Amino acid sequence: MDTAPRDAWEKVRRRLRAEIGEEVYSSWFPRLELDGIFGDTVRLSVPTRFLKTWIQQHYIERLSTLWLEEMGVGRVDLIVRTAMMRAPNAPVRVAATPMVRPAAEPRLAASAPVAPATTSGDVAGGSPLDPRLTFAAYRLGDSNRLAHAAALKVAAAPSGSGPVFNPLYLHAAVGLGKTHLLQAIAAAGPEHGRRVVYLTAERFMYGFVAALKTQSAIAFKEQLRGIDTLVIDDLQFLQGKSVQQEFCHTLNALMDSGRQVVIAADRPPAELDALEERVRSRLAGGLVVEIAPLDEELRVEILAARVAALSQQHPGFNVPPDVLSFIARNCGQNGRDLDGALNRLLAHNQLTSRAITLEMAETAVRDLVRSSEPKRVRVDDILRIVAKHYNVTRADILSQRRTANVVKPRQIAMYLAKMLTLRSLPEIGRRFGGRDHTTVLHAVRKIEGLVGSDRAVADEIETLKRLVSDE
Repeated sequence: MDTAPRDAWEKVRRRLRAEIGEEVYSSWFPRLELDGIFGDTVRLSVPTRFLKTWIQQHYIERLSTLWLEEMGVGRVDLIVRTAMMRAPNAPVRVAATPMVRPAAEPRLAASAPVAPATTSGDVAGGSPLDPRLTFAAYRLGDSNRLAHAAALKVAAAPSGSGPVFNPLYLHAAVGLGKTHLLQAIAAAGPEHGRRVVYLTAERFMYGFVAALKTQSAIAFKEQLRGIDTLVIDDLQFLQGKSVQQEFCHTLNALMDSGRQVVIAADRPPAELDALEERVRSRLAGGLVVEIAPLDEELRVEILAARVAALSQQHPGFNVPPDVLSFIARNCGQNGRDLDGALNRLLAHNQLTSRAITLEMAETAVRDLVRSSEPKRVRVDDILRIVAKHYNVTRADILSQRRTANVVKPRQIAMYLAKMLTLRSLPEIGRRFGGRDHTTVLHAVRKIEGLVGSDRAVADEIETLKRLVSDE
């Protein structure tokens, strides 16, 4: 059997994982499989129509590009596999001519994803809680003090009282403590006589789709609408029109009946482009709090607390203050970066029996050291900077005008949005006046061609990139 397609698939998966991050990849792509290469078409399969729709909406173009670069085959066909179509561990096929796709695809209810712990639509038990994530274990600094105070206020509300902030919406980049606060709220609920359900967005989706499969959607709705507090984590992963509609109905029902809702995501409501406008508007109507990157003093405090916890499990493990300061200053601005650096020190200490010194730490974590955190670029910043640079207005760029003085800035802004953000082409199209993704793709290709052939345009693009990065 030709191993080239399988090797290329492994390279594509590795590159995709590196580009989009472990969290997104592990949530959506582990069950994406290579079925074969048929002529000029790569056929990939997923177990559910829900996954197929999501991947097609967000990553099919990137998958096509990766396959083109790895195998010279740029067309990707995504299908829903069934037990009849492919046996477990079936070999990858390479055919000279394309295979004809099935005439009809499985219905959503017949191909629902299976939840990690259950196949039913029962979500009353919520997602698992980490017993370590409590308010007592949460370290405070200027960057998270307001978010902590709001979360504590919500958690301490007595049974029967009305909502404090509704909804309470926390947003931050990864590793800054959103999940910690949400799980602390859920853990504190019983102490105050409140019935709290903590769900990840993925668990909410699994529960809803499983309820459709078992024709128990009404019971699913009642489970969530009968609680005191609903806590939803990682809302940015909530996908699918029917799932979003049910979430919106549940959100409205809970808030209208005076129940508390707490949400966390990696960006503010206005930037959740995949969500319907009415959902974003309802979320923005509550208390929206951003958790900023951890300052160095807080990072040192977090490191010291985690070293104390590790020393209980590993007697003799100790990290001097100068090493803690070095890690806090150089190894990232979120908790996961700090954990990674500490685990590296622990491994070196335990496996080599060497005492932890500053010199040893510099060697152990040298590949984790970076001068600064990458900045999260926003489409709004790109629009503002491009509009100012070309002396047009934001409204001009988003309008349907096709005069030359507007078309060029619009295409450059679309190109920069594709290059500097993680937004998909459909998402960018929506942010640019509701345009189709093919319009964005045309703009990106047009500017790419100009950058390669016109030195003046290339210099303009570099200038704009610097302006956006310095914003």
